[in-house]
Amino acid sequence: IEVQKNRIHLYCNQVFVTDDVKEIVPEYLMLLHGVIDSPDIPLNVSRSYLQADANVRKISGYITRKVAEKLGELFKKDRKDFERKWNDIATFIKYGLISDEKFWEKAHASALLQNADLEYFTLEEYREKISTQQKDKNGKLIALYTHDPKAHYSYLAAARDYGYDVLLLNNVLDNHFIQTLEMKADMQFKRIDSDAIPHLIEREDSAETVLSETERKTVEGLFSALPNNKAAKTVVKALAPDAAPVVIVKPEFMRRMPELQYMTQAPGTDAEHNPFPNHYECVINGNHPVIAQKLLATGEGEMQNALADYLFQLAMLDQQMLRGEALHAFVKSSLQRLNG
Repeated sequence: IEVQKNRIHLYCNQVFVTDDVKEIVPEYLMLLHGVIDSPDIPLNVSRSYLQADANVRKISGYITRKVAEKLGELFKKDRKDFERKWNDIATFIKYGLISDEKFWEKAHASALLQNADLEYFTLEEYREKISTQQKDKNGKLIALYTHDPKAHYSYLAAARDYGYDVLLLNNVLDNHFIQTLEMKADMQFKRIDSDAIPHLIEREDSAETVLSETERKTVEGLFSALPNNKAAKTVVKALAPDAAPVVIVKPEFMRRMPELQYMTQAPGTDAEHNPFPNHYECVINGNHPVIAQKLLATGEGEMQNALADYLFQLAMLDQQMLRGEALHAFVKSSLQRLNG
């Protein structure tokens, strides 16, 4: 994060000392404007002095506390105004919550989460909101999120059909912020495309597929053998009959960890230049009529393979994973299919 410098000036008894105050003011607060005037700092101050001096550390702690208190004051005084400003200040507040334990202690109560319906909640309010619908079989709160509601539209619609609430987490620091919340707010976070929606939150009772064990293995083998299927895993699961016949999912851990490494080691965020492989899994809906009836009834051969490939590429398209030549070929074959 690029932070503008020289906004805070350090004085000693009204005599200017320096405007390089990064040893005094935490980096996440360097957007502040103002003056620090302390009689305890010598005029010929050096960086090594600032690092070692106890008075400087006290000033730093005091600034952190006052900023946190001011945030709480603004939140309580006019919450609607605070919500309107949240996206402008969220990066620096989240940076502080991630990096400074004392700032977390004093400021986390006024930190906000925004959901996909653009509603705002404090951490405690959100925990209460999802406490009924989004607990797994072990009693763990599961917070679902998306970084792009348009790209995840079908997943978001399916989550809403299940009565789930979905957070919008698209800040540059949100991958790190999620880890902080998982440690300190006792919630587990899962992006809505990390599994088929019914399996995002583990329940005691699980649905069963209408396929026999032999049929399940046949379907899994058919999709696993598709030339276009580069999924790390292909599996039949029991989903609702009106859910998609094939879903591409990106397991949370296998996606989040490489993203965190990429953000810290490589410039830019262009997925096409991400040095880490795009790990995904193919989930086949064993209860969908196209799978349970039409696909199996087609019989082994070219027509069955073509139908399976078409369903798989539809799932790829839904995840925006068909690009360039592959997308062009899919559109062309779809038009040929329509023409008979």
